[in-house]
Amino acid sequence: MMLPLLLLALGTPMTPEAATGLKEAGEIVATRNSAALLFQYGNEWRTLGSTAPVSDIPRGASSLRWSPDGTRLAFIDKDALWVLAWQSRNVTKVCEVRQSTAYLAGFGNRLSWSPDGTWLTFAGTLETAPALQDPVVITRILYKSRTSLSDNRRTHIFVVPAGGGTPKQLTPDGRDQYSLDWSAGDEIVYLANPEKDPDALHNLDIFAVNPATGAVRQITRTPGVETNPRISPDGKQIAFTATTRPITTIDSVAEDTHVWVMPMGGGTVREVNPKLDRRCFGAQWDGDGVLYTAQDHGKSVLFRNSERLVDREGAVSNPARFGEKLYFLFTDAKRPRELWTSDGPVAPGNDAYEASKPEVVQYRSFDGVEVEGLFYPPLHTEGRWPMILSIHGGPHGMSGFAFNPAAQAFAAKGYAMLFLNPRGSSGYGQKFSDGCVNNWGGGDYKDLMAGVDYVLKKYPQIDPARLGVMGGSYGGFMTNWVVTQTTRFKAAVSIASVSNMISFYATSMYQDLVHAEFNGFPWEGSNYETLWRWSPLKYVKSATTPVLFLHGEQDHDVHITQAEEMYTALRRRGVEAVLVRYPREGHGFREPAHRLDAMKRELDWFDQRLR
Repeated sequence: MMLPLLLLALGTPMTPEAATGLKEAGEIVATRNSAALLFQYGNEWRTLGSTAPVSDIPRGASSLRWSPDGTRLAFIDKDALWVLAWQSRNVTKVCEVRQSTAYLAGFGNRLSWSPDGTWLTFAGTLETAPALQDPVVITRILYKSRTSLSDNRRTHIFVVPAGGGTPKQLTPDGRDQYSLDWSAGDEIVYLANPEKDPDALHNLDIFAVNPATGAVRQITRTPGVETNPRISPDGKQIAFTATTRPITTIDSVAEDTHVWVMPMGGGTVREVNPKLDRRCFGAQWDGDGVLYTAQDHGKSVLFRNSERLVDREGAVSNPARFGEKLYFLFTDAKRPRELWTSDGPVAPGNDAYEASKPEVVQYRSFDGVEVEGLFYPPLHTEGRWPMILSIHGGPHGMSGFAFNPAAQAFAAKGYAMLFLNPRGSSGYGQKFSDGCVNNWGGGDYKDLMAGVDYVLKKYPQIDPARLGVMGGSYGGFMTNWVVTQTTRFKAAVSIASVSNMISFYATSMYQDLVHAEFNGFPWEGSNYETLWRWSPLKYVKSATTPVLFLHGEQDHDVHITQAEEMYTALRRRGVEAVLVRYPREGHGFREPAHRLDAMKRELDWFDQRLR
C-alpha cells in the first residue's frame, strides 16, 4: 500500500505553503475481524491497500465503528447516524443525532454497537439547536465552549435499533453523560460528573446503565477524574485512564493520567503499570492486555501492560488490531503521521523534502534540575545563525519528536530552532510536571534561559545578537513574560497569549485552571497578589522587544482581551507591537488561509528584525 505523498520534489525545502497544506494519516478504525482497515487521510477515509477515498463514507464522517461481526460500519454525519453494509454498500439512515456546543472534558467514544450487533448506543442530543437569544442570559459557570457560547443542550446516552428506529434515552436529564462503551456484557458504561454543581468541580466518575431495564449504577466514587472507560472482551473488567487528586481542571492538568483496571461490578482498582511515572493516554483492550501510550522524554511510546511495544524517536498513537497485526499511527521529526505496523512503515516516502534533523540537548538548570529539549539546525545558512526559542503550550505540554511543520519551515528559511521542555512539561514524571505549579514564570523561565545559554555555548555558530522567541497559549504567556524579564531577544511572536492572570481567570472558558495551578480561588488569602506577581502585564514597563500578537477573535480558552491588554500597554509605552485578529478562529487556527497567513507573518516579523 502507498499513502499519498507530499507533493514536493526530493530535496525541496519546506515552505509555509507546504507546511500549512500537509495532509496526515488520522484515526484508524479496525477490529481483528473487520472487513477492512480504515484510516483518515486529511478529511477523507481510505482502506489498507488502496489510495482512493472510500466513496460510501462522507468526507466529514466521524465516530466510525465496525459491527461485532465485522460486516457493517456505523458512523455519524450531518446530524444523523448511519450504517453502511460493507459488502453490498447499502447505506441506511438509523436516526437523527445532534451534538451540543458545550465543552465536555474528556469526551471520548461517542458511538458503540451492542455485543450482538442488533443495537447502537450513542452520546448526543435529539434537541434541535435553540434560537439565538437577544439578550443572552447566563446562569451557568461553564457557559463557554471553544469558539462560542454553550447552547445548554445536555448530552445523554441513547440506544436505537441498528436497522433504524426511534432512539430511547437511557440516562437522566439535568447533567451530561458521554464517553461510552458497550463492547461486551449487558451494560453500557459512560462518564458523568456526580457533583451537586458539575460546573463548579471537575470530577468524572464511571457509571453503567442496563439498556433493557434502565437501571443506572455508579461504578467509581473517586475525587479524581476517570476518562475513556473500555469494557474487556469477556465483559468482566473495565480499563480506563484517571487522575487521583481532588482538584483538577478541564484543560491543562498538572497531574499525570495513569491506566487502571477494575472489575465491572466494582471493587478494587489496579494500576496497569505502577512503576511507570509517565503521563498515559487512550487505554484499550488487546485480548487480555491493555494497550496505551505514554509520553517519555519527547517520545510517545506504545505499551501493552508493562511492556514497551514501540519505543522510537517519534510519537505513536491510535493502535488497532487488524487480522493478526497491530497497526498504529507514527510520526517523527521528518514525517507527518503515517500508517505503521510493528514491523515498520506500511508506506514509507513522506520524507520527500529536505528536513532538519533535531538534536537532543540536555543541561542542568539554575538549581541542578536536568532539562531536555530539541535543537533544529538551520538548512543552507551562510554565516552565523539567527535562532528562535519556541515555547510549547500547556503549561503541561511537551515538545517532542513528532513532525513539526513550522520548525521545518523556519529551518528551511535559515533559522536555528530551539524547543525546550522546562519544568512543568509532561513526559518526565510527576514531580517535574508539578514544577511550575503556583509560579508560572519562576523556575520554568529560568530553565528556558539556561537552555538558551547552553546552546549558545554548544553551537558557536548561533549569533547571540539575533535571538527571537515565540509561543502559543502558555507559550504565549511565557513569550510575554520573557520580553518583560530580559532584553536579549530582538523579536517576539506571541500567539493566543495570557498577559494578566487576574482577568484571565474571569474571562477564560476554564476558570478552574487558575485555582488548580495557583493555591485556590483568586479571592482567597493573598492569591490576587500572587496572580498579579506572575502576570507579564505587571512588568510591561521593562519590555523593549518588538512583539507580534496573533489571536483568534473567538478564542474562549484565552480571550482576545489578554492580547489586547499587552498590546495596548506596549503601544502606549512606544514599544513596537502589532495585533492581528483572526475572525472565526478559536484557540488554534483552523482555516487554511489563516494558518498560512499566520506563518508568513511570523517569518516576515523575524526576517525584518533578525536578518
